[in-house]
Parts: sequence; structure tokens; C-alpha cells
Amino acid sequence: MKKLSARRRHPLAAVVVLLLALAATGGLYAAFAPAGKAQADDTAQSLAIDEGKKLYSVGCASCHGSGGQGTTDGPSLVGVGSAAVDFQVGTGRMPAQQPGAQVPKKKVIYNQAEIDQLAAYVSSLGAGPITPTKSQVDPSGADVAKGGDLFRTNCAQCHNFTGEGGALTKGKYAPSLEGVSPKHIYEAMQTGPQSMPSFPDSTMPEQEKKDIIAYIKTVNGDESETPGGLSLGGLGPVSEGLFGWIFGLGGLVAIAVWVAAHTAKAKKS
Repeated sequence: MKKLSARRRHPLAAVVVLLLALAATGGLYAAFAPAGKAQADDTAQSLAIDEGKKLYSVGCASCHGSGGQGTTDGPSLVGVGSAAVDFQVGTGRMPAQQPGAQVPKKKVIYNQAEIDQLAAYVSSLGAGPITPTKSQVDPSGADVAKGGDLFRTNCAQCHNFTGEGGALTKGKYAPSLEGVSPKHIYEAMQTGPQSMPSFPDSTMPEQEKKDIIAYIKTVNGDESETPGGLSLGGLGPVSEGLFGWIFGLGGLVAIAVWVAAHTAKAKKS
């Protein structure tokens, strides 16, 4: 009996053996990796915010304030979110060259990594619309016909029927949507830059935004055709019909007057 009791294992021996087995198979790493990954993500985000703050101090603070609170030269950036930064900086509208009724699109001066850092810093000032993912802006499989209905209802008043843009009041204008990336179109709908109203997911769900993007890409694509001939800027059937009546009928009247005048001269001679 004494020999048997001497050979009895310690109660923690099984735990030690299990830990050793987990360590040998990578189980310990799998068990503790999520916490380590989260900590690494937090560190990367903090570094991005720090780098973004440096870029902001050089290129943005003079107009938007040292803490994004806004000044007389630029609006507050608190709560605009990363989507607004990615759109404005990613299309070259920001930093602005000079104040005006509307800031035009121009050459982009930051690379995408720097834009992401700026977006991270501005997002840290207050929650706002988030930069969409590739799957969110991918128009594959979207309903083009429904997108056309949505576009004509919500967008054509300013951008006209095919997204070619148009003039607004007080020196403002709706820019052309031809050649604009799906991501930037989506972000514009999210954030409502300049004179444009915003369409958050509560007002216009993600799928409807994708339908609109699909419509814009279709009507401005190389395979798109205009059965009626010249599109005349995509102003729509009423404006284009009126154009045809005025200039077509006016041309016929001018020809008739010219023929009558020359006929009268011929008779006199």
C-alpha cells in the first residue's frame, strides 16, 4: 500500500502536461493571440493618429484650427468622420488652394497611406461616417434600373440625368461624376460635401447607394449609347426637345427668309 501511494501523481500534474501539449502544438498562442492582436491593432491605430496629427498640423490646422475646432477660414472637423477626409483629400479638394464659392477637384498631393493617417486623426476628434470597404462600393450585381430611378429622384436636379454636372446658384456647381471612383461617389453620398445633401444609411441604405453607383458607371461607360443622337450634355428629354424645336424651327425660318429674298431679287432682275 505504501508503494502505491508513493507513485500517486500530484493533482496539478495533469494541468502541467496539458499546458506542455498546448505549447508544443501552438495551442497557447491560439489561446492568447486574440488579446495580443487587439493590442497590436490599438498600437497601430495610435501610431496612425500620431502621424496623422503631424500631417494635419502642417497642411490643415491653419484653416481648421489646431484641434479641428474650425476657424473663420474653415469649418469644424469634429464628427465629420474618416469618409469625409478620404473624399476631400483623396480627390484633391483639400488642402484648398484658395477660398471660394466652391473648392474644385485638383491633383492629389497625399498618398493613400497619408490620407488614412489624416483620416485616423480626424476620426479621433469625434465619431462620424466611416470610409467604406471595397465590398460596400462594389457595384457588381447591383440593380442598374433601380439605380437610375434613385438617381433621377435624388441627384439629377443638380448633376443632370447622366451625371455630367451643372451650374448652381452663387458661383456653386454640381461636378461631373464621369471618371469618379465608386468609393468617392459612396463617400459623397455619406457625407454631403459642400452644397450636396448627405444620404446616410438610415435615409439611403447601402444597397441603394450601390445601385446608384452602378447606374452612373453604366451611363458613363464606353459601351453606353445615345439612340437619339447627341446628348447635349445629358440635360434630359424636355430640355433637349426644346433645344431641337428652337434651333431646328429657327433654322427652317432663316432658310425660308433667305430663299424668299433671293427669289424676289431674281424676279426684279
